[in-house]
Amino acid sequence: MNPDSTPADQWDLVYTPRWIRRAAFWAAGVVIAIHLTFGLLLDISYTGVGVGWSDKIGLIAVGFVIAGVCLMPTRARLRVGPAGVGVRNLVGERLWEWDEVQGLEYPEKGWSAHLLLPYDEHIPVLAVQARDAERAIDAMTRFRELQGEYAPAR
Repeated sequence: MNPDSTPADQWDLVYTPRWIRRAAFWAAGVVIAIHLTFGLLLDISYTGVGVGWSDKIGLIAVGFVIAGVCLMPTRARLRVGPAGVGVRNLVGERLWEWDEVQGLEYPEKGWSAHLLLPYDEHIPVLAVQARDAERAIDAMTRFRELQGEYAPAR
């Protein structure tokens, strides 16, 4: 099932991380600042190599590409509703129906939750992270409430 085909009002829980978003925006800002500074100061002294505007723009453009990669963790999201559990990590979102989902837990030595699936499989849920503390605990509690409501009895 395509998670985008489910109407937005059918999700009971939509959770995005707070800490990783702040860290990613900060990192992207630092990368852009560094590349802008070095790009504009690239020809401040003659080193024997001819540096033109295309070189400066290229260095700045590389900085924007790296900043874009730094922002990829901001896409992390967990959605829970009657249709199942939607997990979007860095690139795409995948929806698991309730008959496939066994739970959500933190591993003993991990920093993000795992969605438990049959046959000892798991999917990392980058949205629910230990650094978000109380918000992550509230999301886990709400997930378990919704699991009790929607998941078939085992």
